[in-house]
Amino acid sequence: MKSVIKGTGYILVHAPDMVLHNGTTQTIERMVNPDGDYLKKLPDHIRSFDEALAYYPNQVYIGNITPEELSEVAQPWYDKTSPVRDRCGQFGQIMPEEEFLLLMDACDVFDLVRMDTEFVSRHKDAFARNPMIDESITERINAGTDSAEVARLVNEEQAEGLYHKDELVGCVIRAHDIDPSLSAHVMHENIVSKASSVLALLSAVSNAGIAKEEIEYVIDCSEEACGDMNQRGGGNFAKSAAEIAGLNNATGSDCRGFCAAPCHAIIEAAALVSSGAYKTVAVTAGGSTAKLGMNGKDHVKKGMPVLEDMLAGFAVIIAADDGVNPEINLSILGRHTVGTGSAPQAVISSLVTEPLEKNGFKVTDIDKYSPEMQNPDITKPAGAGDVPLANYKMIAALAVKKGELEKADLAKFTAQHGLTGWAPTQGHIPSGVPYIGFARNDILEGRISRAMIIGKGSLFLGRMTNLFDGVSFVMQANTGSDRAAGISEDEIRRLIAKSMKEFAAALMAKEE
Repeated sequence: MKSVIKGTGYILVHAPDMVLHNGTTQTIERMVNPDGDYLKKLPDHIRSFDEALAYYPNQVYIGNITPEELSEVAQPWYDKTSPVRDRCGQFGQIMPEEEFLLLMDACDVFDLVRMDTEFVSRHKDAFARNPMIDESITERINAGTDSAEVARLVNEEQAEGLYHKDELVGCVIRAHDIDPSLSAHVMHENIVSKASSVLALLSAVSNAGIAKEEIEYVIDCSEEACGDMNQRGGGNFAKSAAEIAGLNNATGSDCRGFCAAPCHAIIEAAALVSSGAYKTVAVTAGGSTAKLGMNGKDHVKKGMPVLEDMLAGFAVIIAADDGVNPEINLSILGRHTVGTGSAPQAVISSLVTEPLEKNGFKVTDIDKYSPEMQNPDITKPAGAGDVPLANYKMIAALAVKKGELEKADLAKFTAQHGLTGWAPTQGHIPSGVPYIGFARNDILEGRISRAMIIGKGSLFLGRMTNLFDGVSFVMQANTGSDRAAGISEDEIRRLIAKSMKEFAAALMAKEE
């Protein structure tokens, strides 16, 4: 049985106050240099919601502008205004901070989120009008807490403040008095990830045109970890998000692998579907507050707005073959093994050229490659360069080395087989998966036949190994439904039963 990509969801949350109060760069700066210039200048570099809507890469992420159209716009993009400034796109939406705070409240099942009563009253109606939010979610929002009590919890009980327009409007309290894994800071981080995952899941299910009951398994591949002091990271984000999203027929688990986790999770989901274990699986991931304003110092230093003001989430629906949607070809899988090494050439070889060569393909047989799709507007001012472009140069160089590409065509390779990066630097979010929605469209509409999605990760961050990590897979045009090409599964079972019965009868006759 083959597995196909039935639909996708991509969402952004504008979170300017979380940049100021929750991003790791800013949190550390308040500890080590509270009176420094950076924290003083930072508020002047925060974008409004309208400015975030008008930012080209944000509109690409939710599907209103294509990567090809973005490549025609001269960089940098932060000083330009997109002609499309819609909040909703074909893949999802950009949610304003005030609505997201209410979504966090709705996602809280342990009474840890305490929102100011007046704030809830002011924004609840707008939240309820969101096309992805139904009554089952709005009913979960509490009436609110007195503002004086919210302030007391923050000032006296180590609660993590929730802010809107730099005004304290709520808080997340600690879930345990002494357990560091259940501190207010960690609970805030986890509820944010869960809530953004819920929004992505709802978008993907809607875009796939399926009923929520069809989802049988959910895999969460974000970078956060929920658990207590006895089992840090034990999980389960997947089931917690599925519960709020109303996926009542689903079970699930978490997959962790730093930036490579989304590709690991999608391969696992495709294998589960192809094996027949589950008919429909959702892969999902929410955003990371830690990475908000991660490169803020460089942006402020260069007079730019702080571009890492967006939480991001995505979800992909993988289902049994329908004869129409793009397939995940499980025979073409790139793997960075323990013995691969960390040299860039060895990494790209293991993820790109080796799996293609094993299956009789050349590098140029893949129409589009989607490696780390970080937005260069964010990374270049921080000294990290254009990450997607660096990957394409390495892939092209290996193709030349193998005689699959003329040296004179090196410069053309990126334009023909590459993409301009547009994803927020949320760690796991840029790692290949932002293109899946567009790739599905491009394949269905006949613009391309194959796309390779590449996930890479730095495992040394966990201080357990110095090994690098990465996996890749190929999306391709549907080669014809298993059912359409032959007969139904029920018919196969019936024929097998009939054959066994006839065989038994013949065997008995022979013995007689």
